[in-house]
Amino acid sequence: MSLIDLLTGNTGNQVAEQAENKFGISKNQVIALLAVATPLIISYLRNKSQDAKEAEALNSALDKDHNGSILNDASQIESRQAEGGSILGHIFGDQKSNVENQLSQNTGISIDKIGPILAMLAPVVMGYIGQQKQQSNVGAGGLGDLLGGILGNASNQAQAQQSNPLNDILGSVLGGGQSQSSGNPLNDILGSVLGGGGNQQQGGGLGSILGNILGGK
Repeated sequence: MSLIDLLTGNTGNQVAEQAENKFGISKNQVIALLAVATPLIISYLRNKSQDAKEAEALNSALDKDHNGSILNDASQIESRQAEGGSILGHIFGDQKSNVENQLSQNTGISIDKIGPILAMLAPVVMGYIGQQKQQSNVGAGGLGDLLGGILGNASNQAQAQQSNPLNDILGSVLGGGQSQSSGNPLNDILGSVLGGGGNQQQGGGLGSILGNILGGK
């Protein structure tokens, strides 16, 4: 299962539906948030995994707590929300507030609801990474390449699938500037996260969020 399949498939819909029911936010807004936040989380983890100690800690956490079962058990999405908050605190560190503020400004979801929705998402993302890790049979030393591969594959898939349903959702929720300039807002997200998006960030909205959050990463 690719990252885009995760977001557009049953798991992404389950997260969006639970967030919609719990917080009264439109499903499309939640899906747009997931589409931006998921590669951002993976990108931060990839950067952290360049440090050997961080890579060992991530590898241990994946082996112990994130075997991918959450992807087939929607009841875990809400029950592991508190755990998700801790995961985000570790991933984003002192940038957590900045990340949440930028996501709130660009998706229109109020700041008091961004954190809880991201906390629902974090264990899902970790479960997906854990599943990919098992399938690829990599250890701590291979996590950076694994995470980079997940993002690269998603970018390639976004380029190949101009009709991806996420593009319309992102274009409408995050603003039309990106879709008018490139035709593929999802690819702009992934390109920006992967570091090649400087020249794609001309539509405001999406470009600003990734530029401001990722900065010199």
